[in-house]
Amino acid sequence: MPKFSANLTMMFNEVDFLDRFGRAARAGFKGVEYLFPYEWSQEQLVNEMGKYHLEQVLHNLPAGNWPAGERGIACLPGREGEFQEGVGKAIDYARALKCPRLNCLVGKTPLGIASEKIRQTLVSNLRFAATALEKEKIQLLVEPLNNRDLPEFYLVRTQEALQLFKEVNHPNLWLQYDVYHMQVMEGNLTQTILKHLPQIAHIQIADNPGRHEPGTGEINFTNLFRFVDDAGYGGWMGCEYIPAGKTEDGLQWIKPYL
Repeated sequence: MPKFSANLTMMFNEVDFLDRFGRAARAGFKGVEYLFPYEWSQEQLVNEMGKYHLEQVLHNLPAGNWPAGERGIACLPGREGEFQEGVGKAIDYARALKCPRLNCLVGKTPLGIASEKIRQTLVSNLRFAATALEKEKIQLLVEPLNNRDLPEFYLVRTQEALQLFKEVNHPNLWLQYDVYHMQVMEGNLTQTILKHLPQIAHIQIADNPGRHEPGTGEINFTNLFRFVDDAGYGGWMGCEYIPAGKTEDGLQWIKPYL
């Protein structure tokens, strides 16, 4: 049976962030994830997790100036020190939250810099992060995103991520497979997931178009869940979608699984 985590950055936006933990628990979720924890103290987050007996499934490494449009800094030459500091900060939060996996958004391709330099920076940064997280028994995940929503994003397809993994050549590097992004970029979701299941540490879901809850678009989630479950995937599926209306009103799809 698939297990689902609520993405509190996107879901339950009817209330303030710290109130979303209780909403998720009352809806039946046992795990939560969100983009970034750093706006809140570790104590605040640990308190909410404990109060509702939730598991922290995932959060991201710091990703630069998010309001200004940055979507990660791992591929940006000259920001290596900032990246390494961010890895340390993410580990501190992950320790407190008992979070076993961290995702790295690699960033947008910088202009006016040789592609070889960009690649060298990214490989070196990922190797640093994978090594640091391995010492803490935390998995490092990397996620391709679609270039329709983010035209400049550096990593946009499954095979691009897997090729990057070969170059980094570190055992603590895993794929975060986002169904929405990969439906936009390449389709063939089930076969891609099944083929690369040993390298996938986390799956995220949203329907296409609209990035809303399952059942609002073109993806056959009933079959996808069944195939992935039958294949032996034991990880979480993160509900990283934008509710089409009130969050609770759009949860009919998940009731058979909770």
